[in-house]
Amino acid sequence: MGTPDFAACSLRRLARWPRGEVVAVYTQPDRPAGRGHKLSMPAVKKLALELGIPVFQPASLKSAQEEARLASLAPDVLAVAAYGLLLPDAVLTIPRMAPVNVHASLLPYWRGAAPIQRAIMDGWQPDAETGVSIMKILPALDSGPVYAQKRVRIGEHTAGSLHDELAAQGAALLEDVLNALVDGTASCQEQDHSLATYAAKITRADTHVVWDRPVAQVHAHVRGLSPRPGTRTFLAPEAAEGFSVLLAPGTPEEGGVGGAAPGTLWRDSLGLRIACADGWYRLSRVRPEGAREMPVRDLLNGRLRALPSGACGVAVPGGDR
Repeated sequence: MGTPDFAACSLRRLARWPRGEVVAVYTQPDRPAGRGHKLSMPAVKKLALELGIPVFQPASLKSAQEEARLASLAPDVLAVAAYGLLLPDAVLTIPRMAPVNVHASLLPYWRGAAPIQRAIMDGWQPDAETGVSIMKILPALDSGPVYAQKRVRIGEHTAGSLHDELAAQGAALLEDVLNALVDGTASCQEQDHSLATYAAKITRADTHVVWDRPVAQVHAHVRGLSPRPGTRTFLAPEAAEGFSVLLAPGTPEEGGVGGAAPGTLWRDSLGLRIACADGWYRLSRVRPEGAREMPVRDLLNGRLRALPSGACGVAVPGGDR
């Protein structure tokens, strides 16, 4: 049971698992996507069709009919990863062994919808870690006992690169847990619920860069929302009309800003940087509203070509103006 690319990684691994068979795949219904709003298949459905595995796409699992159909498959295990639908209590009792879930955090930290993004955005200290957990599914959100975990250093990961690493680590860990379930050696440990944190869904407000924070925290914020949905700021250069830009990860330059206020926009021989609380954030690639992504040098040679070296305006949170 799963929907996006994260879940497809586990499905691909389970399809090769020599000790069992994937009897069916459950994924969310096809939905409109892209500018044309054409119906698009979830990544898990695409892979399942390639592998010749039956696919079911109920909008909900709460009906007696859907519960009966799932029960008729007589699954030993329900393997779930980023499904996006709640499993009713009656569904959780169907598998002979257990319902298990691949969750992209070190539970009990970062339960909820956006654990990868929140772990990076919050984990801006040099030794910050996250990881992936295989847990037994209980009715309460991400609260079940944990079979196994794999730790991963956050480092310079973006949400995109960390997603790919945790998807691969989670798929391998899921296979280990399934082997233990088959062998009768699996055990799980209750979470310390007093330590639980919640990874809330990313909102538009989260995409706005706040420049009065430490530069390492700003860098983590940008990486945590890269490549999607991206972070944005509003550039207000001197003597020119302001505009919104999306930011790709840049380079933090610690060591102070020489008295410049947070948000100060500074052009120098190396490009463009913005003052944070304790250092500068040097921009690398940007996408102005209504334009393509470009190196910041192209922005300086084009839209900002009239800007002199030195302080040349401010960057402010937002971009919806």
